[in-house]
Amino acid sequence: MMSFTRNAWWFRHVLIVIFAAVATALVLYSRAEWSPMHRWNRAIGDVSLVLIAMAMMLGPLSRLWRQGTRVLPYRRELGIYAVVLAFVHATIILFGWVELDLMRLFGFEFHPGLQRYVMVNHGFALANVSGLLGLIYGLVLGLTSKDASLRLLGNSIWKYVQRGTYVLWWLSVAHTAYFLFIHFLDYHRQTPEPNWAQWPFVALVAAVLGLQIAASTVTWRKSIGGGANAAVAE
Repeated sequence: MMSFTRNAWWFRHVLIVIFAAVATALVLYSRAEWSPMHRWNRAIGDVSLVLIAMAMMLGPLSRLWRQGTRVLPYRRELGIYAVVLAFVHATIILFGWVELDLMRLFGFEFHPGLQRYVMVNHGFALANVSGLLGLIYGLVLGLTSKDASLRLLGNSIWKYVQRGTYVLWWLSVAHTAYFLFIHFLDYHRQTPEPNWAQWPFVALVAAVLGLQIAASTVTWRKSIGGGANAAVAE
């Protein structure tokens, strides 16, 4: 009965929702001195990235550790709630930061003297483009993660679409890295204290990359070993 409960879809949803809620609350608490908009914006964005990272780790982990296959079903729920949080993150930016002025979202500000928009922040534009592309791709992945999508698209096309998780991951990494390390390095305003999430972010990216490299190495060695054994048998 316990085994069934742990594998039930509703249990996975509940567990990921609780984890995301607790993680968001902890990140909010750690940045009590920030304005409410930025606290919520960054906390939700950070937890979304953590969920994506966890989803990215499960595949390599299952290849390195046989028992890891038991948690592979959690990839779907991790991906779904990562996209949900990313959507909330984008909504907060649109309403709270750029105030629905889409030109500001891409680094432009209105110049009263010139009576037109001028580019003032190139990095902000590039970072938000990568974030929007990641969100769009995440929505595609989320909408096609259902079993009905597998039946509709067919196994080969469905797998091809779902492999785009790597695209979503690296777009999210680029977007987050900009705001953690670059955005506030501006010569004409005071630079704030370094964000405590910088090194945890580096460790998270390194962990995902390390697991992927290790799993690929193990798979490659097995394929080489299998080919060698087949040659000997012949």
